[in-house]
Amino acid sequence: MRVVIFCHSLASCWNHGNAHFLRGVVRELGRLGHEVRVLEPAHGWSRQNLVRDHGEAALEDWRVVCPGMAPVLYEGELPDLDAALEGADLVLVHEWNPPALVAAVGRHRAQGGRYVLLFHDTHHRAVSEPEAIDALELESYDGVLAFGAVLRERYLARGWGRRVRVWHEAADTALFRPLPEIAPVGDLVWIGNWGDGERTAELGEFLLEPVRRLGLDATVHGVRYPADALAALEESGLVYRGWLPNHAAPRVLARHRVTVHVPRRPYVAMLPGIPTIRVFEALACGIPLVCAPWRDEEGLFPQGAWLTARNGEEMTRHLRDVLMDEALRRELVGTGLAAIRERHSCAHRVAELLGIYEEIAGPAAGRHAKTAGTAAAGEEKRRCA
Repeated sequence: MRVVIFCHSLASCWNHGNAHFLRGVVRELGRLGHEVRVLEPAHGWSRQNLVRDHGEAALEDWRVVCPGMAPVLYEGELPDLDAALEGADLVLVHEWNPPALVAAVGRHRAQGGRYVLLFHDTHHRAVSEPEAIDALELESYDGVLAFGAVLRERYLARGWGRRVRVWHEAADTALFRPLPEIAPVGDLVWIGNWGDGERTAELGEFLLEPVRRLGLDATVHGVRYPADALAALEESGLVYRGWLPNHAAPRVLARHRVTVHVPRRPYVAMLPGIPTIRVFEALACGIPLVCAPWRDEEGLFPQGAWLTARNGEEMTRHLRDVLMDEALRRELVGTGLAAIRERHSCAHRVAELLGIYEEIAGPAAGRHAKTAGTAAAGEEKRRCA
């Protein structure tokens, strides 16, 4: 089966968390024997910032770690859609694309495109800026993939009915896995961007102040930290180490004893129940996780996959307990890892995606999709025998 994906960037994860999940999906589709073509703008915002700060070498490093994923770059506002979509069976258009591209692919589908066309939404914009989503031309799309139930409800309210499916993000377990050969040398690591003021107060309460109180050996990775944020990190005793390529995150997590999750305010307030990709990745790496308040309203994870702190004082207590109690650490790690392996890998999500494709395209198309996966799995089994 031929799958085409339009996204802001696959190559750059600079302030672009959507690349994490999309890379895992591309990897898993390829492992199953499907042909995947990814298109991204040659001068996208994330890619430009990455090259500006770290040079072309950052892209070369990614290609080594993620072989076979090189996206097709296009100049200008739109690619050549006839060439890009030739022979396509399934097409995904991610939410972070220009409205003109979203509309153009829809028109191509309406003018005789013989593929299933899905809009992939992984952002709070449908809630925080509904007019931006309302302005998109989605009439010719076969459906929407929403990364949480509450987001699906927003689309249902617009009359999309059965055309909206929940498709959560997940961990790329080919990369995000425990690395027991690496011994922890630091107490705490936080990987995340400052967040345009969306979680400044929360970071102070749930990260900076607990680290200061406990005197932890703590590290922060991320981008877009203003001068006052950097000063606050230094005052609290956190060492700021700048941008971290996502494929390097598992080794960094392995070198620390605990991590925290501090969600942005819009996700907590407007999209309750939707975990960010960082939750999946931390649990997949087998590092104990302590979260600032958010509600797992969809029951994605079992109780005990992490600890939740209702305020800064409770965060301080939880961090102290995790660092001092080996049995507690083992329990958290075991529960979190089991949840990822049983329900939340990119392999699970690709299986769901192929099921959605079959539901829309019909059983014959579904059998075609599954045949490729079965053949690839059989070949892999023979190579390992």
